Amino acid sequence: MNKKKLALSDLSVFSFQKKAAKEEQGHTNNSNVEKNDENTERGNWSSKTEYLLSMVGYAVGLGNVWRFPYLAYRNGGGAFLIPYTIMLAFAGLPLFFLECSLGQFASLGPISVWNIVPIIKGVGITMVLVSAFVSIYYNCIIGYSLYYMFASFQSRLPWADCSEWSDKTCSKTPLEMCNMTTNYSNPLIVNMTWLQENNLTCANQSILRLPYESPTEQYWDKVALRRSSGMDETGEIVWHLALSLLLAWIIVGAALFKGVQSSGKVVYFTAIFPYVVLVILFIRGVTLAGARDGIEYYIGTQSDITRLTDSEVWKDAATQIFFSLSTAWGGLIALASYNKFHSNSFSDAILVCVTNCLTSVFAGFAIFSVLGHIAYISQKPVSEVAQSGFGLAFIAYPAALAELPVAPLWSILFFFMLVTLGLDSQFASIETLTTALQDEFPKYLRSRKPHTTVICCVVLFLLGLVCVTRAGIYWINLIDHFCAGWVLIIAAVLELIAVGWVYGANRFIKDIEMMIGEKTWLFWLWWRACWYFISPCLLLIILLWSLVTFSPPSYGSTKYPAWGIAIGWCMISFCIIWIPILAIIQIVRAKGSLWERIKQVASPAANWGPALECHYGERYKHLLAAKTKESHVNVSYIETDEFHGPMTRL
Repeated sequence: MNKKKLALSDLSVFSFQKKAAKEEQGHTNNSNVEKNDENTERGNWSSKTEYLLSMVGYAVGLGNVWRFPYLAYRNGGGAFLIPYTIMLAFAGLPLFFLECSLGQFASLGPISVWNIVPIIKGVGITMVLVSAFVSIYYNCIIGYSLYYMFASFQSRLPWADCSEWSDKTCSKTPLEMCNMTTNYSNPLIVNMTWLQENNLTCANQSILRLPYESPTEQYWDKVALRRSSGMDETGEIVWHLALSLLLAWIIVGAALFKGVQSSGKVVYFTAIFPYVVLVILFIRGVTLAGARDGIEYYIGTQSDITRLTDSEVWKDAATQIFFSLSTAWGGLIALASYNKFHSNSFSDAILVCVTNCLTSVFAGFAIFSVLGHIAYISQKPVSEVAQSGFGLAFIAYPAALAELPVAPLWSILFFFMLVTLGLDSQFASIETLTTALQDEFPKYLRSRKPHTTVICCVVLFLLGLVCVTRAGIYWINLIDHFCAGWVLIIAAVLELIAVGWVYGANRFIKDIEMMIGEKTWLFWLWWRACWYFISPCLLLIILLWSLVTFSPPSYGSTKYPAWGIAIGWCMISFCIIWIPILAIIQIVRAKGSLWERIKQVASPAANWGPALECHYGERYKHLLAAKTKESHVNVSYIETDEFHGPMTRL
């Protein structure tokens, strides 16, 4: 017997086993994975509750509070709920269900999951880039809310009255003068206060109405933002906003330090607390004088059913439901990828979508009851005090809160609610980035989750500093106008075409049934119709409509310079350009004729399927054979007189 060869062979066996054990330990020894996780490489949600709360927190964001109520009021009140519900069924829910099922089935993030149709892998990069752009400015809005919350810790809210920071146009009531000049006297113009003190009146035709701004408007512009005259005047960094932004990023980084294992615990508070505050604000609001008028304007007797004949109403409903559910951002795929394989993605999608829509409707009651009160005490119609977006959150509603007894308490609650609403969405957006990076580079990043999270937060914080300069609000509005619009609709349409037509809706349904069990043909009829035709067509109509009705962005009366609009188009181009670039790269790497290459990259990748071998089943048993074959590729055999043993090629 050749002892030398046998010893070498034994050593080879030992080296092979040791290396395999080390690799296995490297995969499982991940601080972000718990012992009871189904997927020991990526980890899973600790419980179904954490997953659902995270999904609800991601879908329910600032737009539910500051955009939907105003849209409903502007588009016919209660009548708006009809197109809103229809668009939920035809556009929102089908795409939501598709993304949740896609991420859960493959246990992959928004880039790697496109192994299902490699030719459009660029769609995943587009989703991640949009999430990155939006994360930059979204945390600035959370910073605004933090600043206002801290500013509320005073015996009297600083924006309750005009102060040393205001100018002569600041007033809580309209600035009116009376022209008492006659043909027989010198010019005489007096203010209305003097007339009232002297029991005099002024004829309507003699009243001069001067431009004025409320204290909340001037506080927002002159104190909080220190807003410059336009995008051309960048100005210095507003340090109280920069510190608020830093705090927001520290909170996000700390919550996501261990990925879903840590953020899943945080959402128990951040996802539930906003509902507690909304209920409190609703109860307080409906007890105020004038609250009934506000609710009537929102969704009551002032509803106008005739508005349903206006196509703009249907476009607003479709747009709102699409963006409200956070589809095509990549976040749904990322969050669902940490779900356990046999979780019911269908019931999850229904629950989250219904919760999101009901939250929007309920938030409107809390908002408009208070706006009705401010309209009552200021003797204005509700239409003059109702606003959306920044105007509602930082001007109209703070003005209403300032008039309530114990105003600081209500202000702290309101802005803390905005903070928690924003944080949930921000958690998911950053998780989208880190998950995408880790799934693309698992060897280097999967075991370094904390490092990846910290680096992402630091980089995005630095990029966001431009949004806390004196021209910061213009940058925020610009990014929101361009990045959070058409790009997402384009990504959604391509996503539906890829899964429904290229991969095949019937094949995808079989994949879903591996997770949730077999369903009847009638059950899938609706989803087939939506994935094949209805949802893509609706989204294409919205996209074309948006392009046709495009108007350059503006902030109030301030117009954007040409170079600013050019930057907006560059951001859109930077997000979309990866779709054709990745498609070309995939085709070039394939083999055969051009048509054969296209067919190859339009077919699922060889490794497409469930992440774990125990879920392969009959449909994906070929993956097990492929893994077994791959494990022997780097193994050779050394023949001895009496022994055959493997030795790794080192």
